[in-house]
Amino acid sequence: MYCKRRENQLISCSVVCLFLIDGDMFHLRFGVLSCLVLVVLTGDSDAFKIKTVKTKCPAVRSLRNFNLEELAGYWYVIDYYAMSEEELSFRCMQAEFTVSPPPDWTVSMYFTYSYKDDPEKEVLFGNITWRIPDRKQLAHWIHAEDIYEGVYNTYVLDSDYKSWTLLLHCAEKTGSPRYLSSFILSKEPQLPENVINFLRDKLPRYDVDLEYMFHMEQTHCANPDRVLHYGSGLTNSVQKSARRHPLQRIHE
Repeated sequence: MYCKRRENQLISCSVVCLFLIDGDMFHLRFGVLSCLVLVVLTGDSDAFKIKTVKTKCPAVRSLRNFNLEELAGYWYVIDYYAMSEEELSFRCMQAEFTVSPPPDWTVSMYFTYSYKDDPEKEVLFGNITWRIPDRKQLAHWIHAEDIYEGVYNTYVLDSDYKSWTLLLHCAEKTGSPRYLSSFILSKEPQLPENVINFLRDKLPRYDVDLEYMFHMEQTHCANPDRVLHYGSGLTNSVQKSARRHPLQRIHE
């Protein structure tokens, strides 16, 4: 059960219950019944909802007529969302996309980041490669690496190619809850607030909770073209860390 909203009504009900059940068994029964009736009368049905565990990715309408090659290059992560995180652990997340030409049609992303609580601000590296299952849908990718459990879908929801791009990731594995994450990417360390809001408004329809979509700190960070110039050779240079990197999902 959960009660994300109307919490004040539930608190009021609890106070009434404590007052009513302070007596003999009759008053105990009457108090519990009165409390349940009070919850119903206040309209707080959310308190009795069973939260559904969703295992399948949402039906996503990826960007049509997407020019895949225009995505290539360096990007800053401006906003970051992941279902498992109630606060942002990372800073200075930056990415470089490379695209393999036909007939391979693969997309690779090499990214750097640091942990906010790391006093040394060590720069860590990661990478992921996707394949394109449908050549008519170039804005939908599926991971091509075994380290990502189940199916790892990535969708380009929108992009103007020159300034910003919106990505949605969804991992699913049989018998496990799905896992959603999302990036707002920018060619510059900052994006205008109206553009960020425009992109964020596209996410709730895919069950992204904007309350937990956090702004990524990009101050006092190295330029991505300096730390991500390794290209495909970065695969053999990934720094090891005992902590999970931002795109790694361990299914429960």
